[in-house]
Amino acid sequence: MRPGAALLASVSLFVLAPSAPGAAGDAGSQPPLPERMADTGGGSQLITAQASRTSSTTGTVTWWDRRDRRWAKAGSVPARFGAKGLVEGGSREQGTNTTPTGLYDLPYAFGIKAAPEGTRAKYRPVKQDSWWCEDNASRSYNRWTEPRPADCRAAESEHLITYKTQYAYALVIGFNYERPVRGRGAGIFLHVNGSGATAGCVSVSHDAMRRILTWADPARRPHIAIGTDDGPTSIVRY
Repeated sequence: MRPGAALLASVSLFVLAPSAPGAAGDAGSQPPLPERMADTGGGSQLITAQASRTSSTTGTVTWWDRRDRRWAKAGSVPARFGAKGLVEGGSREQGTNTTPTGLYDLPYAFGIKAAPEGTRAKYRPVKQDSWWCEDNASRSYNRWTEPRPADCRAAESEHLITYKTQYAYALVIGFNYERPVRGRGAGIFLHVNGSGATAGCVSVSHDAMRRILTWADPARRPHIAIGTDDGPTSIVRY
């Protein structure tokens, strides 16, 4: 989505999973957040993007490592969400400036700047003719195109190089990506902060994106979980 706008979240993200005996807690005796989620994607790395409520435009992004059958924080930073908050990913509509809640893979990284040293994820450099097609009528809907195809209108797409701040570094979030549903939304990324709330993406500081890119290891199958503290879009459900 265009970084100047926003997005929304979904019906109960995750069901509470049984806590591991003796698991270390985030606060007091509470287990770490991933331990309270029924599904973390099956890998040993996880990013959680958590807002207090569906109307929130700010929250926290935390990245986690699973070692010795336990999850531990690797880093945590303030984050921004869609200008209109969050909404359940399965019912989201394009152009609503909402961030989709749910659990998603991270297909690849990209950026206007060169990949930070140590980046292991597939990294696509943004070029002058790099576009993200968001035209519902195009065969390239919700895909990187280079150059922009004739059936993908420029007014309905993002010319990636024009977002020099936000797309200095980014990770593609696999929302509506594998089998795109027209009208649900396109171009949902984890990227560098702009001047305010996003158009539906999740954003963090420039330094945080560099740290996340050097941390993420495709061999460990990282995913991102987006949700709220409680309610129908809670990142955990009791």
